[in-house]
Amino acid sequence: MSAVRHRPMAPPATGEHGDSDDNNFTDDESSPLTHDIYGGSQRTIQETKGWDVFRDPPIKIETGSTANQECLELTIKILKIFAYIFTFIIVLTGGVIAKGTVLFMTSQVRKDRKIEYCNKDLGRDKTFVVRLPEEERIAWIWALVIAYSLPEIGSLIRSVRICFFKTFKVPKTGHFLFVWMMESFSALGTALLMFVVLPQIDAIQGAMLTNCLCVIPGIFGLLSRTSKEGKRFIKVIIDLAAIAAQVTGLVIWPLLENRRELWVIPVACVMISCGWWENYVSAQSPLGIVRALGRIKEEMHNTRYFCHMFLSIWKILLFFCVTLLIYWANGEEPSNLFSLYGDAFGPHKIIVYELPAGLGGVLPDTLESANIDTVDVDAAYNTVVYVLLLQIFGAYLCYIFGKFACKILIQGFSYAFPVSLTVPIAVSFLIAACGIRIDDPCFFHDTIPDYLFFTSPSNFRFNNFVTEQMAWAWILWLLSQTWIALHIWTPKCERLATTEKLFVRPMYSALLIDQSMALNRRRDDQADVKTEDLSDIEKEKGDEYYETISVHTDRSSAPNKPSIKSSDNITRIYTCATMWHETKDEMIEFLKSIMRMDEDQCARRVAQKYLRVLDPDYYEFETHIFFDDAFEISDHSDDDIQCNRFVKLLIGTMDEAASEIHQTTIRLRPPKKYPTPYGGRLVWTLPGKTKFIAHLKDKDRIRHRKRWSQVMYMYYLLGHRLMELPISVDRKDAIAENTYLLTLDGDIDFKPNAVTLLVDLMKKNRNLGAACGRIHPVGSGPMVWYQLFEYAIGHWLQKATEHMIGCVLCSPGCFSLFRGKALMDDNVMKKYTTKPTEARHYVQYDQGEDRWLCTLLLQRGYRVEYSAASDAYTHCPEGFNEFYNQRRRWVPSTIANIMDLLGDAKRTIKINDNISLLYVFYQMMLMGGTILGPGTIFLMLVGAFVAAFRIDNWTSFHYNIVPILAFMVICFTCKSNIQLFVAQVLSTCYALIMMAVIVGTALQLGEDGIGSPSAIFLISMVGSFFIAACLHPQEFWCITCGLIYLLSIPSMYLLLILYSIINLNVVSWGTREVVAKKTKKELEAEKKAAEEAKKRVKQKSMLGFLQSGIGDNDDEEGSIEFSLAGLFRCVFCTHGKTSDEKQQLTSIAESLDTIKTRIDTIESAVDPHGHHASRHNRRRTTSSGSKDHHLLTSVAEKSGDESDESDSDTSAEPKQERDFLTNPYWIEDPDVRKGEVDFLSSSEIQFWKDLIDQYLYPIDNDPVEQARIASDLIELRNKSVFAFFMANALFVLIVFLLQLNKDKLHIIWPLGVKTNITYIEETSEVHISKEYLQLEPIGLVFVFFFALILVIQFTAMLFHRFGTLSHILASTELNFCKKKSEDLTQDQLIDKHAVEIVKNLQRLQGIDGDYDNDSGSGPDRIARRKTIQNLEKARQPRRQIGTLDVAFKKRFLKLTADAENNPATPILTRRLTMRAETIRALEVRKNSVMAERRKSAMQTLGAKNEYGISAVPPLNNNGALPNQRSGRVSNAGISIKDVFNVNGGPAEQIYGSNGGGTINQGYEHVIDEDGDGNSLRLTTRNPHQVSWGQNVNGNNTGRL
Repeated sequence: MSAVRHRPMAPPATGEHGDSDDNNFTDDESSPLTHDIYGGSQRTIQETKGWDVFRDPPIKIETGSTANQECLELTIKILKIFAYIFTFIIVLTGGVIAKGTVLFMTSQVRKDRKIEYCNKDLGRDKTFVVRLPEEERIAWIWALVIAYSLPEIGSLIRSVRICFFKTFKVPKTGHFLFVWMMESFSALGTALLMFVVLPQIDAIQGAMLTNCLCVIPGIFGLLSRTSKEGKRFIKVIIDLAAIAAQVTGLVIWPLLENRRELWVIPVACVMISCGWWENYVSAQSPLGIVRALGRIKEEMHNTRYFCHMFLSIWKILLFFCVTLLIYWANGEEPSNLFSLYGDAFGPHKIIVYELPAGLGGVLPDTLESANIDTVDVDAAYNTVVYVLLLQIFGAYLCYIFGKFACKILIQGFSYAFPVSLTVPIAVSFLIAACGIRIDDPCFFHDTIPDYLFFTSPSNFRFNNFVTEQMAWAWILWLLSQTWIALHIWTPKCERLATTEKLFVRPMYSALLIDQSMALNRRRDDQADVKTEDLSDIEKEKGDEYYETISVHTDRSSAPNKPSIKSSDNITRIYTCATMWHETKDEMIEFLKSIMRMDEDQCARRVAQKYLRVLDPDYYEFETHIFFDDAFEISDHSDDDIQCNRFVKLLIGTMDEAASEIHQTTIRLRPPKKYPTPYGGRLVWTLPGKTKFIAHLKDKDRIRHRKRWSQVMYMYYLLGHRLMELPISVDRKDAIAENTYLLTLDGDIDFKPNAVTLLVDLMKKNRNLGAACGRIHPVGSGPMVWYQLFEYAIGHWLQKATEHMIGCVLCSPGCFSLFRGKALMDDNVMKKYTTKPTEARHYVQYDQGEDRWLCTLLLQRGYRVEYSAASDAYTHCPEGFNEFYNQRRRWVPSTIANIMDLLGDAKRTIKINDNISLLYVFYQMMLMGGTILGPGTIFLMLVGAFVAAFRIDNWTSFHYNIVPILAFMVICFTCKSNIQLFVAQVLSTCYALIMMAVIVGTALQLGEDGIGSPSAIFLISMVGSFFIAACLHPQEFWCITCGLIYLLSIPSMYLLLILYSIINLNVVSWGTREVVAKKTKKELEAEKKAAEEAKKRVKQKSMLGFLQSGIGDNDDEEGSIEFSLAGLFRCVFCTHGKTSDEKQQLTSIAESLDTIKTRIDTIESAVDPHGHHASRHNRRRTTSSGSKDHHLLTSVAEKSGDESDESDSDTSAEPKQERDFLTNPYWIEDPDVRKGEVDFLSSSEIQFWKDLIDQYLYPIDNDPVEQARIASDLIELRNKSVFAFFMANALFVLIVFLLQLNKDKLHIIWPLGVKTNITYIEETSEVHISKEYLQLEPIGLVFVFFFALILVIQFTAMLFHRFGTLSHILASTELNFCKKKSEDLTQDQLIDKHAVEIVKNLQRLQGIDGDYDNDSGSGPDRIARRKTIQNLEKARQPRRQIGTLDVAFKKRFLKLTADAENNPATPILTRRLTMRAETIRALEVRKNSVMAERRKSAMQTLGAKNEYGISAVPPLNNNGALPNQRSGRVSNAGISIKDVFNVNGGPAEQIYGSNGGGTINQGYEHVIDEDGDGNSLRLTTRNPHQVSWGQNVNGNNTGRL
């Protein structure tokens, strides 16, 4: 519950004439952000002296995430335009082809069908007619059956895959039978339509009839309408008209033509329409039977694939059985369908009949008895196959691209429009084709076999089409189908929605593709959220900060849970960053990223709060930084602690980062300081009013290092702040589902759009536990260039492959999004707190904590994904040593975690739907390649030396094995700095050798040709990298660093692996290490320890033994000594200087002082009342083995801490008694600013204490335990090195021995054959010989191993690239592709540009009268600068505004369409600059918001609500009745100054006490710590929950 603070109000500001001024704001809203304010309570006006008006505004530097990407953005927009057009064409073309081919196939099925045959080849003056034989008709019947079955087979495969590899539920028997009945009706109706109805009517009528398949959906849609719908009466009338139009289409041809077989039309059409019942029923229907169907529909969300696993097979069988039945009913033998199958799809004859001249072109019924000549022609039996393939691919492409259009949010133009146009276009083509064919039977002679064509109307002419073909009736049928399927024009799905969210059935209906696309598209893919719902959220929250709801809520996830509120589904993002020893530049990049998020969140919040628009990407945001080892010994005393220089650097760079982002000088309010059980806390309120909280960790009070910081924020945010909320379990579940932790490093650089893309993935898949973005290394130098290429191919190929064929194994902690609910699952967050007790734990848990966390998520069944469109930039190691030390941590932890996952693969495959056996095999291949990497590189070097330097294999072997063995010995025996130096030297040498190898390989390829195995592999590898770079155009230049990568292969894949494995026992961080500040006692102890070590070394020698007792000093004397010019000094027969008597007495005195101090300490412990400690002990008093505060431990630590007190400490005046939870020294440190001091609540203090005692107590330095761990680590290192060495040695031995016998063991390579022709003159013989290349054993290993991995990764990269492109296109808006701004209504104009408008209205730059920093060039622009006027303007006294929402409101209040009379009307966006329509629309929205808020205030007065507030007379802040003097009144008749004055808000302070506002005393005004003077926090008034805080200006300040 948020605290309510009672503080004295600042006096109202007045203008020059005593009236309220719009430009005057109170401190809490628009603080000048100067340090004077926070030293006292008075207001301060920023004054500038006349001689000091010159400015140095921050320069906008575009690097990293803010780099200019206009070219890329333009390219993406062009691609989206292309996607619009191309998708539209494919969907329309595929639909028309699928529809036309179906009608073509059904036209050939009719028995005794006769059509006129082309006489071009048989006789121009004769007339020929053809009748299809049974074999031909059987082929077309089978084509229809196959076309129907293929989508059902696809549905079966999908259902089996999901049921076997994922979870499913078994439906109730009654529900399954109902679904089975409806699906059976659909299959039965489709068979009747295909084999009975369509063959009996012409193709044009058939195409029209397919618009009459919506009867059941129309009826269910009508019955599902509720009274809550707007304009329900009109919709019901239109529904009835649409259903009537559909019914007329069912009976019009049976009534007009009076044929018995046509009465199958209504039966078939109604049965087909039963297949789409589920999409049109609703559980909120007023009718009970429809509600019951709605409940079945809700159950189908979980049981669909189980049902369709059986229904798919049943529908195929039923369709085929009905086909046989119809074939038998037509008087034919069903067995012929099987017996004549071979003839039907093979060569057979077509009989062509020549009509006598007297028949007039009419074929007689007694064809066999008549004297008619016949001609046998060969059948084009492949035609049926071609038509079937056209139908299959047309329907499939229509469905696939239609789904693609829905995913990237171009559904209106590229899905609904072509689907609706399919039948009209098909009818138009049929009319044209049939008319042409009737007039000229030979028109399609070279395209379609003359004996095949559509069933055409008899004596068809276009003029009588309108009357005879029922064209006007068909228009009604088309319009009725469009109305019933109107939902496809107004989609509400999120970006990249899953197939289950887009479509009801798993697959499409190929024979009725356009109807399937229209009626199978979900109507309720998202909840229909209205703007009015915002008021409900405001009531629920009691807090105006987040009065919004997410329109991306999957309502099906919480069915029948009324306790869940809409606000629980808001996206909540907690940024959790870990910091240690970052540089200033790194901190600024990180802080700028946070400032951009703050600005974006504020714009979205303000847009919803004041412009009343719904933002689908809205989120709540809060930043937490966890600073490791944030304190050091203070400068004035060893007993106190202060923030270290890195914390002070963070505090100092906050203003600089904010100024760079907002392009104006900003001074943030100093942070509020909190003493905490773990150290301290600094809390800033950013300009967008989001919280920025820095948790300062004292390593003597809480466990340090990155993993324990992650445990801190997980338990704090998900445990304390979520699980301890006094709400229902369902609400906690919903909140956890939509709570995300954005894990960052302290040097990361990103934009808000990158986070939005990750949230999109989370919303798309509820099983997604983590998502990571594309990490770009930043820096300079050769090591950075190497990492540019390494990161590029790692993301392009490896991460993309993991994403596509399984799961990403590591979501890096520098930029990843984790779902709160996934982290809270069993064996994840709790297991993550495991204290390392074994050697393996230090490697797996602490060296690669990010990878281990992802491993825990994968083992619990969650998915981890990678988004290539989400870009983040991080500083990477620039030096060789730092890079090697970083990878020394990464390599062993990666191997350990993957081995852990592979070892538990059987259980992981069972529990995780996304990890399959094939994916495990792929990871095993990669692991094998990693382990055998050094051996492989060694063999590559051996072979390269042979090829480049023309030496034999053994010589090459010796040259390469010696430096590697020497390096291994050095790694075992020497210190780290020597190892790194040797590695650096060897890396340089290997780079030179690799360049020579490259040249030698190029020469060898020139000899062998491009057909050699080496050339093919090299070309394939380089080509795949180049294509990957082309598919990532914004990262294309990373490929230029490929040469450095190639030169570094021996270093990175041989030396680095060896260095990492041999140093497995080293578990220090290795990077960003700094020397810690030490106390005097520690320095003296180190000095004594060094002296003792020297003595021990000396005494161990023989001469020291003989000289024992002579002296004990370090200074040595010698009997014989000489020197050479002071350059060196040789001493022989040395002995220590004899110690004098004074030194010995001093040593005895120091020993006595130590004994006295220890005795005093024991006495103080035994008799605590007789001795009062006068100073603060900051050391923790728990040991590693016990968390109990034991007396002996305390005594021991005190004795250790107080043993060496100086005389100054005893003689000085008594020190201030300090407690680390009330008045630690660091909060008084002047370098930490003069921010307000506050304290945690008792419950939070207790939480931190419990958490520390349970999981995060510091691990004391136990020498025995440390020695055991060190020994275990060395033992683990030795075992790992031995196994690693043996595996590589055996591999090298086997391959090298095979290489030595390559003449006997090789494979003849079929490509690159050299032909030698020799002519012998003596014998005149020509000898022709062929020389084949050989694939040697080493080459065989490369080809079959690395080539296979390369093919897998390249293929997966192509698919992932398509998915990324879809994501980018879905996130891109085309303003010029949609309706122009002139065509939009006022509301649509605001809704479309709401966030963009708010971002421009809330800009801090220029809000205080500042002038923009015009850096334009050119003589005219420079000459027109008003430099002197601007300087004079900057000199004027002004009060700065430091919060974005106040800047927005200041501009918002000045909006008026009368720009001439009010020149203060602000400029909006570049596209909307000074447009009267925009200004007018905003003014209307402003008046509407004011009216709503005024109405809300009136309803609150005199009401007793849930907060226990009763009516009181409206008083102003002075306790008197407000003056009725009115302020400026808008068109709505409401005071503009009252717009933000709801329930006694801060408008009194903004506009003065005479603003005419009223105050409800039930709500106490709060000037909260975030300075939100515009929002009131309402809290239940409970007299039993009052705690008194600090006294401000002599007045009691309390918390309710």
